[in-house]
Amino acid sequence: MNNLNYKNNLDETLDRLRLLYEHRLQDRIFASFEIPSTVLKEYNQKNPEGYCESPDLHERIAFWEGLLQERMAVEDDFMPSAYLSEFDQGLYGGLVGGDVQFMYHDNGWISSMVSPILADWSEFDSLVLEESHPWFQRFVRQMQVFTENASDKFGISHFILIDGLNFSFELVGATETYESIIECPENVTRAIEFAFDLNLKVQQTFFEYVSTFRGGTFSNMVQWIPGKVISESVDPFHMTSVDYFETWGRANIERMFSCFDGGVLHIHGNGRHLLEAVSSITGLKAVFLGDDTGFPPAFDVLDELKLRMGDIPLVVMVDFAEFSEKLHRHELPGGVFYQVLKTPDADTANRCMEKVRSYIV
Repeated sequence: MNNLNYKNNLDETLDRLRLLYEHRLQDRIFASFEIPSTVLKEYNQKNPEGYCESPDLHERIAFWEGLLQERMAVEDDFMPSAYLSEFDQGLYGGLVGGDVQFMYHDNGWISSMVSPILADWSEFDSLVLEESHPWFQRFVRQMQVFTENASDKFGISHFILIDGLNFSFELVGATETYESIIECPENVTRAIEFAFDLNLKVQQTFFEYVSTFRGGTFSNMVQWIPGKVISESVDPFHMTSVDYFETWGRANIERMFSCFDGGVLHIHGNGRHLLEAVSSITGLKAVFLGDDTGFPPAFDVLDELKLRMGDIPLVVMVDFAEFSEKLHRHELPGGVFYQVLKTPDADTANRCMEKVRSYIV
C-alpha cells in the first residue's frame, strides 16, 4: 500500500508530520479537527456504553471504514487509521489465561480487560506464551480482517503495550504489585522479564501483518510517525515517585524502544510529575498529554509543560472555541499537535486549517 483513498492531502500531511516528529520543528503548529459524526451517532444508538459481548470483526472494520470515510472532507493533519481497541489491555492477559471482558465506549471503541489472573505469585511458573493460544490466533485473525478491508483506503494504528508493572497489574492487581515491589521484588522482576518477551512477540507480529506506510507507523496517539514505532505506557508510575519510575520503569522501556525505531508515550494529568524523567528516555519520539478530572487541561498549562519537556513533540486536546481564539491571537506554542474537538463542520475546520498551515511562532 502506497496511497490512501480516504486522505485527500496525503503527501502534504506526511511532509508536515515528518517536520514535527523527525525534525522536532518548534516554530510551526499541527492540528486535526473532530467534526460531528453521523456514523458514530448511529453506532452508539445500537451499542449502549458498558460491558458487551465479543465483537464481530467484520462489523468492527465496517464501523471504522464508515467513520474514516465520513471525515474525508476535512483536509487537516489527521491520518485515517483504525485502532485495534479490542486488544488494548485484554490481549496480553488473555494470552496467559486471563478471563477477557469487553466494554463499549461512546467514542466507538470496544476495549478489553482482565481480572487479576494469579491467586498469588506461587502460580507464576504456570505462565507460558504459545502462538497456538486462541487469543493469539484471534489477534492474527483480526489483523488479517482489518488489513484486507482497509486495503488502500486507510491504515491500521499500532496499539498500546502492557508490559512492565502494567503486566504485573494483570497478574496480581495493582495493590499487590506495589506491595510486592517492597516485600518480594524478585517476583516483580520476573514478571517484567516475562512481559518483555510477551510484548515483544505481540508487537513484532503486529508489524509482520501490518506493514509500515511510506516508511512510518499509523498511530492513534500521534497520527503517523516515521519508522516502526511502538506505543508504551507509564501509567503505573503516575501514582509513584519519580524514583520508582527510574528503578522499575526506565530500563524496561528503553530496552523495548531499542527493539524498534523508538516509541511514543501518553501521560495522564496525575502523571505530570514524571515529565522531566520521561523526556530523557532514549528512543522517545513524542508524548500525548491526556486530561483528567482534578488537573488543569494540558492546553491551559501548555507553556509550562513545553518548558519542562524541551523539544519533545507534544499532542494535546482542546475544544475548537479555545483553539480558534488562541490561533487568532497568535498565542499557540509551536512543536505541538493540537487535537481540536467539537469543531462545527468540515468547512469551518478547513478554513481554520489554512491559518494553521501558515502559522509561524
